Amino acid sequence: QVQLVESGGGLVQAGDSLRLSCAASGRTFSSGAMGWFRQAPGKEREFVAAIDRNTDTPSYADSVKGRFTISRDNAKNTLALRMNGLKPEDTAVYYCAARAVRGRSPFVEDYDYWGRGTQVTVSS
Repeated sequence: QVQLVESGGGLVQAGDSLRLSCAASGRTFSSGAMGWFRQAPGKEREFVAAIDRNTDTPSYADSVKGRFTISRDNAKNTLALRMNGLKPEDTAVYYCAARAVRGRSPFVEDYDYWGRGTQVTVSS
């Protein structure tokens, strides 16, 4: 099993920045791809960003491309999401997720482990 714990959420104003972190423990953290998803009230959970283990190649949802940056540190068992230029529509609970296999994916069902989430609220 892999345990994931997110931190770094908060209440910010539009245009501000936040850095989310995800600490992983349990089974080998570096075994698979990692990702960030978010869920706003009344909406389905949606893909934000993902990153490969070996190549550190990222992928992003169109809505955050150019504003968000995903990164991972296998030695420290951490995943991060740097969010710049935040908008009110970025308001959601942000979840860290891990796959047991390699390969980035934008699909919720492809991820095997999930954190409990951290709230990000962006005021206009």
